[in-house]
Amino acid sequence: MTVSPATRYSCILFDLDGTVTDSAPGIVEKIGEALVAAGHPSPDPDELRRHFVGPPLSESLRDYAGIEGREADRIVAYYRQAYTSRGVVGNSVYAGVRELLGRIRDAGVPMAIATSKPEMQANAVLSEFELAEFFTVVTGSTLDESRSTKADVVAEALRRLRVAGVDVSRPIMVGDRRHDIDGAGAHGIECVTVGWGYGAAEEIAHAAHHAPRPDDLAELLLVS
Repeated sequence: MTVSPATRYSCILFDLDGTVTDSAPGIVEKIGEALVAAGHPSPDPDELRRHFVGPPLSESLRDYAGIEGREADRIVAYYRQAYTSRGVVGNSVYAGVRELLGRIRDAGVPMAIATSKPEMQANAVLSEFELAEFFTVVTGSTLDESRSTKADVVAEALRRLRVAGVDVSRPIMVGDRRHDIDGAGAHGIECVTVGWGYGAAEEIAHAAHHAPRPDDLAELLLVS
């Protein structure tokens, strides 16, 4: 597959939470519930949003509260059960993103999801919002954490794209957190951060590009 003349890139990898969908309300509610159930004080929702939306959950528990080992495993298990039973309540597609994905698809550019969210949950979200049709592959973390870092997720997404016959010679990552930048950078891939996600200014400053709005992202990714 050759690079489309309508794009600067041969394929585009999208983060999910904070980039395609606004999942913070559901994540914040359920991780707070899991922490309280484990005997921790009721956490500040803004702190949870800053630490837990985007990065791998075990990493967030370690960095935010110093929780590791069996206690972290119990909290993760509680959270996943509670979050899965909740479905996509507290989640929504960002304004303008569906139209953006349609423009990229119409330009003939293959897209993939590369998310730290467990792959089963990512597929459920995309199915619920009828977004799965836009993506050639969907790659998330594994429940056994054999694939948990963003770099590992990006590597697997690229592998699956190759298997699907996609040219991965000039990919780009679209995300909203430092983990997206670093995960893509581990493979020599540029990242563009979006202005509607959860990344703080000091995080997104490290990206090669920044797009405040979906229209800005389309202008960056597609040749007009």
